[in-house]
Amino acid sequence: NARRICMGTFHSVFVRFLRGYAGSLAFPSDFTIYDTSESQSLIKTIVKDMGLDEKSLYKPKDVLSRISMAKNNLVMPAAYRQDREQMEADVRRRTPRIADIYYEYMSRCRKCGVMDFDDILVYMNVLFRDNAEALEEISSRFDYILVDEYQDTNRSQYLILRRLAGQHGNICVVGDDSQSIYAFRGAQIENIINFSKDYPEAKLFRLEQNYRSTGNILDAANHVIARNQGRKGKTLWTKQGAGDKIRYYLADNQDEEAHYIAKTIHEAYSKGEKLKDF
Repeated sequence: NARRICMGTFHSVFVRFLRGYAGSLAFPSDFTIYDTSESQSLIKTIVKDMGLDEKSLYKPKDVLSRISMAKNNLVMPAAYRQDREQMEADVRRRTPRIADIYYEYMSRCRKCGVMDFDDILVYMNVLFRDNAEALEEISSRFDYILVDEYQDTNRSQYLILRRLAGQHGNICVVGDDSQSIYAFRGAQIENIINFSKDYPEAKLFRLEQNYRSTGNILDAANHVIARNQGRKGKTLWTKQGAGDKIRYYLADNQDEEAHYIAKTIHEAYSKGEKLKDF
């Protein structure tokens, strides 16, 4: 039975399924997966072919980030072009050709039998949407589903999970809405906040004892996060006592912050503190 457990990241698990059903998506079963550097290289080529400015306006890294955000929200090139708000935002950024680059990028990837990391999630959604047999066969492999760090899931991942758990509803997620920090990468905090609405019979278990931090750290964290709207309330506590008071330092930028932290650790180490305590 242990051999039947399917475990891994979203991408590593779903790519196995996609290879089995690649034909129905018009991809070869041995399709190539581009990493970030390969995707940026292709975008750089496309930008050059279009005669656009790759050094200041259409930087491959920035263009890929915008395309990735669109894919995470399942906005394909045609829909991207029809999104008036998005197109106007691109014009304000002086990058009105993003939609054209996006279309060409997807087109060249498909012609070469290539998917990038975001495509793995996109085409899983397409497969489940268009191939009822595939959805039935793949979802039947799971009697129970467990997802960690659920607060970091995006819309694409959310919809895949909804379809996988649609037959039995046996899904358990672990996460903390107070630790949702990846909105810039497409994560949607609503996924965890609305979990009880999506699955009305779900039970909520709060893990409130903290084993890592002292009381002063938890008090500060609780006060910082207390005004967040829509959050799942909880009261963190620890057996470790109050501990040292927190020192406050305001840095002007990330480099100064990093320098301050390194300097503080070095000074404490010079006075006999052990590096493993930081």
